[in-house]
Amino acid sequence: MQSRSALYPFLVTLVAVGLLSLMDSFMKAASVAVGAFSAMVVRSLLSSGLVVPLWLWKGTGWPKKHALRLHLIRGMASVFMALTFFSALVYLPLAEAIALAFISPLIALGLAAVILKEKIAGKAIGAAMLGVVGVVIIVGGRIGNQTMSDEAAFGVALVLFSALLYAWNLILQRQQALVAKPLEIVTFQNVIVALVLLLGTPFFFQMPQGSAWIDIVMATLLALIALAMMAWAYARAEAQVLVPVEYTGFAWAALFGWIFFGEEVRLTTVAGAALIIVGCWIAAPRKHTEQVATGAG
Repeated sequence: MQSRSALYPFLVTLVAVGLLSLMDSFMKAASVAVGAFSAMVVRSLLSSGLVVPLWLWKGTGWPKKHALRLHLIRGMASVFMALTFFSALVYLPLAEAIALAFISPLIALGLAAVILKEKIAGKAIGAAMLGVVGVVIIVGGRIGNQTMSDEAAFGVALVLFSALLYAWNLILQRQQALVAKPLEIVTFQNVIVALVLLLGTPFFFQMPQGSAWIDIVMATLLALIALAMMAWAYARAEAQVLVPVEYTGFAWAALFGWIFFGEEVRLTTVAGAALIIVGCWIAAPRKHTEQVATGAG
């Protein structure tokens, strides 16, 4: 029973990553239509409007000083992380952007050792490296033989900068999960992002029209569900166990990119995705019952 409980955070994270990849698909469509900034403003306001009343109804009280500090830091980092990534989706295919972003879990494993003082297991490092090999195969198959335009190069630079922030975000997520409940994390994440983005609204905002509203609403709901699932999982397992699951995001992105944008799924994509899945299987907890957080709700 304990072994099965240790596997639950891994499976929850796997599903959450899939939902986030689907959310990226909707945000790509919205960003192309009205720009990443405008899409993010509307999404953050909608999210806040949904979660704040629920948080007030639950009556969990104001966060403690340490938790509030983490909420503020992660909220600020999330603004620039998301803006740069969604802007990159305007210039790059969804699967390529996510593949390039996979440098972040590898960085996060190192940060987990430095910041969280986690002892990185050999199999976690091996799983991460296997995932990176899979990403290299996929990227090589997709863009290795193409001439990169200025727009594509700009998109790559945006993704890499976002990846650095995302690696830090994964560590902050683990720190938050140990001191705050999922609903509190989701609420303050969205409110802080919304407040920061509102500062730039007079200069950059463009009102969405037509189907862009549907895309943003769907992205909002998917993001809220996935964020809550991630918070639950990271409260019960170490970052080094869950971080490699991020690599399955490319397999999800290849699927959704093909469905929504007609992106080709090549043989190299399948081969790379297979390596990624194997890496995640290697990292999956089997006897890591000591990683389950006592009393985590």
